[in-house]
Amino acid sequence: MSARAPLSLTARLALLFAALAASLLIVVGLVMGRAVEAHFRELDDHELSGKLMLIESLLQRADDAAALAGVRQRLDEAFVGHDTVAVLMRDAGDAVVYALHADHFAAAQRDGAPLAGGGMWTEGGRHYIGREADIALPAGSGAAAGPLRVLLGLDISHHVHFLDDVRNRLWAGISLSAVAAAVLGWLAAHKGLAPLRRVTAAAERLSAERLGERLAEGAAPAEVRELVEAFNGMLERLESSFRRLSDFSADIAHELRTPVSNLMTQTEVALSHARSPDEYREVLASNLEEYERIARMVSDMLFLAQAENGRLPRPEERVALQDEARALAEFYEALAEEQGVTITVQGAAEVTGDRLMLRRALANLLSNALRHTPRGGTVEIVIDAGQATVTLAVRNPGETIAPEELPRIFERFHRASRERERHGEGAGLGLAITRSIVEVHGGRVTAESAAGLTTFRIELPLAAA
Repeated sequence: MSARAPLSLTARLALLFAALAASLLIVVGLVMGRAVEAHFRELDDHELSGKLMLIESLLQRADDAAALAGVRQRLDEAFVGHDTVAVLMRDAGDAVVYALHADHFAAAQRDGAPLAGGGMWTEGGRHYIGREADIALPAGSGAAAGPLRVLLGLDISHHVHFLDDVRNRLWAGISLSAVAAAVLGWLAAHKGLAPLRRVTAAAERLSAERLGERLAEGAAPAEVRELVEAFNGMLERLESSFRRLSDFSADIAHELRTPVSNLMTQTEVALSHARSPDEYREVLASNLEEYERIARMVSDMLFLAQAENGRLPRPEERVALQDEARALAEFYEALAEEQGVTITVQGAAEVTGDRLMLRRALANLLSNALRHTPRGGTVEIVIDAGQATVTLAVRNPGETIAPEELPRIFERFHRASRERERHGEGAGLGLAITRSIVEVHGGRVTAESAAGLTTFRIELPLAAA
């Protein structure tokens, strides 16, 4: 059996509004109900007290037997029209000396039992509240020795019915109010969540061809504006990534097309007619160069893919940058002499990282500088240790790189100009690899070019003492 689908956010907010409204109304209703009930109880107690005072006043005046007999008539006259009042008086011998609406009392009280149940009872489907008191008679009244026990009852059925009606109406009002709150809450949430639905609709329309869509940030409420801004930022990043991926696909296709085309052409020429072993050996050697070029390109691409996915190793070893720079200067010394270029190394500093990776990054910058330095020029490697960072600069004279090209110079397959492209033998991945290596080590690489002087700077954290 499939799991029940969760409630939507709109439905949850609507139910929350309904629950809050119902809870608030219930609390208000309970407080008001208790207040009305207490008011009616106060009125009933006041009326009972008044009736007892009346009875006690009449009895206190009965100072002889004739006056006591006249009390019964005066009570009948006093309670004319008071059908809600019941009176039952007994003397010390438990004999009934006066009764008014005695059928309002319960059978136990009519038989002489005292009031029970908190002074409230039900008789004949009606509700009563009562009070019991002993009233002493004046001397000479002729009554049996001892005070009279007076039992007074009051019919409160109209109050009970009124309270029941109020409760029923209150519960009905609470139910209707909860439903109304749910409906209004649903409408408010539905309207308030409209920006989220627009985000959903925009996400459903997304494709590689429609990444230029953006949501209007000004119309979004403050609670959703951050989501809209984040969504637009995500779209912008996706569009930029897709654009770079498209450019990268076109670039790599272009770069691979040249060696593949050379291989095909040379192979077709070699197969066009019979050749000597030396001629076949020459064709194979040329093909091997193209294969090596493709292999280097594939290796560099795998390196960059590992760097972007955070899979490059980073051993924590101390690396003396001056030693690596001098070793590379000696390695490129023969090439530099052939081109009439001088390499100098200045400064010293230590960093923490992978020695081979850092040497590869520096080698890419140094070989790039040698390719573009004119005869008689000098390539300078300057190492400067600061308070927390180390700056390694590779500076060479040569053609100035245009300012608009500098931000893209570390991108894959990018060459700053046609003139610089003619000097290059690689696929345009060296600087991209350098940037990946430096970023893996927690640093950054920048480039500046002006007045025929180009400088690449690598900034790395200084090794701890």
